[in-house]
This record gives sequence, C-alpha cells and structure tokens, in this order.
Amino acid sequence: MSTPANEPPVIELGNGAVAIAGRPILRGIDLTVRSGEFVALMGANGSGKSTLVRALTGLRPLASGSLSLFGTPFESFRDWRRIGFVPQRGGAGSGVPASVWEIVASGRLTHRRLLRPLGRRDRAAINEALEVVGLSHRANDGVTTLSGGQQQRVLIARALAGEPELFFLDEPTAGVDLPNQQVLADTLETLSVRGSTIVLVAHELGPMAPLIDRAVVMRDGRVAYDGPPLASADVATAHLDGHHHHHHEPERHDHAPHVSSLLDGAP
Repeated sequence: MSTPANEPPVIELGNGAVAIAGRPILRGIDLTVRSGEFVALMGANGSGKSTLVRALTGLRPLASGSLSLFGTPFESFRDWRRIGFVPQRGGAGSGVPASVWEIVASGRLTHRRLLRPLGRRDRAAINEALEVVGLSHRANDGVTTLSGGQQQRVLIARALAGEPELFFLDEPTAGVDLPNQQVLADTLETLSVRGSTIVLVAHELGPMAPLIDRAVVMRDGRVAYDGPPLASADVATAHLDGHHHHHHEPERHDHAPHVSSLLDGAP
C-alpha cells in the first residue's frame, strides 16, 4: 500500500538492543514499518522475534537505541488505542469464566471513561469484531467451550474491538489446525484491505503466505534478512553469510518465503 512520502513510519527502531538479566538478547536492530504494510517477523525459536515485538510494544524495555511509534518518540507516546496486541494463545479466558462477548468487550477499555457503561459505538465495534472473525454465533458461549483456533480468533477480535491502526500478532497459528489457520488468514486479509498495519510473528506462514508484503528474518538476536518474500534457496544462499541484507519493494508479493533452512538455523 502506498503512503504519502511525508507520512512518518508507523514503527521506526534504530540500533535497538534488549538485554534480559544482563544477557544481550537483541543487538543492533534497525526496523522501519510503514502504514499499511503486512510484515512477517520470522525466525527459529530463540532468535529474538517475540522479544522484538515486546520491545516494540513497550512490554520489554530497550537497553539502547531509539523507538518511535506513528512519528512520536516512544517515551512521549500515549495514544495506545492505535495499537492492538494479540499474544500467543494461553487460553483466551485465562481461567476466568467469561463469555466470548465479554472477552471481546474488554478490548474497548481504552475507549471508555472509568465506570462508564458500554455505549452504542462500543457495542457496534464489539459486534463487528465478532463478525470479522466469524464468531458472532458463539458470542454468548463460554470461551472455554471453544477450540484452540477459535480462542485465538477471540483474542484477535478483542484487539480488533479497540479499532487499532497497528496490529501485533505473536504466533497466532501456533497449535491451530489448518481450517482455523485459514479463517485467521481471511481475518487478517480483511484488516489488511482496510488499511491496517500488521506485524505478524511466525515460524511458518501457512495460509498467511499470500498476504505478506515483506519478511524480516531474525537470527541470533539480529536481523538476518529484511526484504520481499523469497524462495528458500534464494534466502539460504544470499543471507546465510553473516551479513545484514535489506531489499525493499513497495508492491505486494504473491509468494512468501519457505525459509526453513534459515529459520532452523542451518549453517
């Protein structure tokens, strides 16, 4: 999706680093995401991709580097309603008995004044979010009665109910069967067509592959590749030499990478 040249990036991270208990996890990360992009953040387990998402959302502090969201330095950013975060599924209800509708309704909290009941716009946003993820017919059901894939869709609906412009999704298809992966892909396609900016953490793309504009591959806490989706052979030969490569193209690509050799840390 093209954006005005003078519009600031949605995400701009320069020389970002994260350390946990004194141990470097991320080093020298440069990442720019522009409005409307659908970016897949990929890498093997332990490569740093989930830590990077947590750093971009403020859940994990930067040890060094600079971060801006929507053109605002992170330390001054306050407009959190513009951002939706869908964590890895640990059970959408987190052990608390709740209906699907109640879980999704919690996504409206950033739009409401304290102790103010849900208004007409709130209810419309909740109902639309349920419709987008295909769960309107399960709105009154207990979330624990849903399958794992359906619970993941509830988490996406909760984020969607807040009407954010930027979505972070941390491995939404992990442990989800193929039919539900396809429903998730259809949901994200709807958001992308609407102009949302999406950062998707994934080990494998599956049905999401045709939606991806750009792949960012993490390895050992650094960006090993940042560019258009490529075939595995191209990625393996061009980007396993220890150098950091960038290659940006504005148009949407129909084929996402099969980067199993890179993601699995092959030498």
